[in-house]
Amino acid sequence: MGKQTISLIGVPTDIGAGHRGAAMGPEALRVANLAEKLQRRGLKVIDRGNLQGPLNPWLPPEHGYRHLDEVVAWNTAVYTAVHQELQAGRLPIMLGGDHCLAIGSISAVARHCHDEGKQLRVLWLDAHTDFNTAQATPTGNIHGMPVACLCGVGPAGLTDLSGSTPATTPDVFRYIGIRSVDEDEKRLVRGANMQVHDMRHIDEVGMKRVMEEALAGIDENTHLHVSFDVDFLDPSIAPGVGTTVRGGPNYREAQLCMEMLADTGRVASLDIVELNPAFDKRNQTARLAVDLVESLFGKSTLIR
Repeated sequence: MGKQTISLIGVPTDIGAGHRGAAMGPEALRVANLAEKLQRRGLKVIDRGNLQGPLNPWLPPEHGYRHLDEVVAWNTAVYTAVHQELQAGRLPIMLGGDHCLAIGSISAVARHCHDEGKQLRVLWLDAHTDFNTAQATPTGNIHGMPVACLCGVGPAGLTDLSGSTPATTPDVFRYIGIRSVDEDEKRLVRGANMQVHDMRHIDEVGMKRVMEEALAGIDENTHLHVSFDVDFLDPSIAPGVGTTVRGGPNYREAQLCMEMLADTGRVASLDIVELNPAFDKRNQTARLAVDLVESLFGKSTLIR
């Protein structure tokens, strides 16, 4: 099939977040040379520039949601852009932006899989489960709700983007790195029977076994989507996020995670979200994220 072509899609908004600053994420990833480093891996890279959408009015929640209309507008733009790249046979990388944007990107991936007869698997690398609802959320921030929305629990403008509700079912998700879940959200995650590989599990059996479990059952008909929330990483190595939670994967564990994803040869779309340069030190978190994404696309430390 020749060289894989990657499309970078910048989505500069913190519309779903609890802190300002994730809107600067796409540019920080570009400054860290994401495109050039992927090109060095032998990939063709097209930077589509940034999507546009409403400014962040920074208002309190209404009916359990903050900025719902703006979140719908941004996610509709994301859905359209990601779906277009997939239809053209390219591999979309969404440069966020906060994690609410995964509603649009994964709805597009789900639609594409449905149309192509592919099986979807989503690896959700995150400190949080992002399964809140308007009733459960302590804040109303929609970046805490994308998985629930994708599974059909949420407002119509977000649950029906793919043309069918729900866009996905809970069984397609594999959570990795979880270590912070709101009380009411725990019940929702349990009720949905989500597969959760939390930090305790990683500590007990190691990242290798966790990744083997999370990738079990993947075959040549699987579309593997990686939703990489940079707060997945331990804040000692990745301070540039709005919601730091201590006790995340270290550099070596994160590298192994990415290398094992690369080994499947099935990664077909990616989100990089929640990078917040306002909290970073000299762009180190963006540089680390780029380093890990290089590994996801086959930069191995070993000569095999």
